[in-house]
Amino acid sequence: MKKDLIDILDLTTQQIDELIDTAQDIIAHPDAYAERCRRKKIATLFYEPSTRTRLSFEAAMLDLGGEVLGFSEASSSSASKGESVADTARVVACFADIIAMRHPKEGAPLVAARNIDIPVINAGDGGHFHPTQTLADLLTIKREKGRLTGLTVGLCGDLKYGRTVHSLAAAMARYEGTHFVLISPKELAMPEQIVSEVLQKEGVSFEVTASLEEAMPKLDILYMTRVQKERFDSEEEYRRLKDSYILTPEKLQTAQSGLAVLHPLPRVNEIAVAVDADPRACYFKQVQNGKFIRMALILKLLQNAPSATKRPEGDLYPGVRCENPRCICAAEQELPARFYRGREGILRCDWCGTRAVRGGRA
Repeated sequence: MKKDLIDILDLTTQQIDELIDTAQDIIAHPDAYAERCRRKKIATLFYEPSTRTRLSFEAAMLDLGGEVLGFSEASSSSASKGESVADTARVVACFADIIAMRHPKEGAPLVAARNIDIPVINAGDGGHFHPTQTLADLLTIKREKGRLTGLTVGLCGDLKYGRTVHSLAAAMARYEGTHFVLISPKELAMPEQIVSEVLQKEGVSFEVTASLEEAMPKLDILYMTRVQKERFDSEEEYRRLKDSYILTPEKLQTAQSGLAVLHPLPRVNEIAVAVDADPRACYFKQVQNGKFIRMALILKLLQNAPSATKRPEGDLYPGVRCENPRCICAAEQELPARFYRGREGILRCDWCGTRAVRGGRA
């Protein structure tokens, strides 16, 4: 197992299943884990606001008998003075045994991971990945449905910027019999990179629709997402799309009795409060499950860190650049522009996965 968790694909399905088994054992026998991380410290480096994820990591470490340090916004750290992600990580690694990092720039946790020896967990990087949310999602699905195979999964809302659906799609695509229904307006459709290098690469069946009502009867899982204002460059575009899908009790009338409704939270108005009373609403169970799966992950990474695999780096290509304004390399100019070849030989940014550009053309 790698020493870090940056992308859900860093884990094999066997490793995911082992983490789920450990989390379920923690749920059943919490006292047996109460001192597993005594004298260990987690640093939660959160460069953008978070409630559930940050508190979940902190509660997880405390319940394991460990300690917590860190910051909850960039303005309360030396980042406000211009300190780079790499330098912050090097400093914090002097005080902590493991780091959980959330950052608005895509690829920032990867920068940290390549510069220090202690484990780094990506707690969300821009619109890129959110692997621990995906682990919470998978644990919830397993507990609600009893399996991770043979499921029809509806991903609804902001599929373009929603890092939670990108990570969930990558994870579920490797489980046999998964079928995705991608529900969004065309402006918020699943990125081409996820479609080509995850769904098509794994040979997963999927369909695309703009109608939640049309998709509802066939779904085992409905994963709702918030249209995220902070990811939009245009306020006007956000206002136009923010209320694209609102789940109500009336829309659930055609759903299966065993449907599980998930949402990474926070919600704005995409799920009516009246839905909370429906036994198919699982989003607050997701929050609780998030703590247990993060406990399992912290244990595994601390156990494996000394002999774990070092993350490989991409290659340098003269004249090639990344044009993603949300990439960490756009914010920290001293970072080397590295690239890797993805599906069909397409060159992509090593930090954020965006298709590379050479001489002004893709």
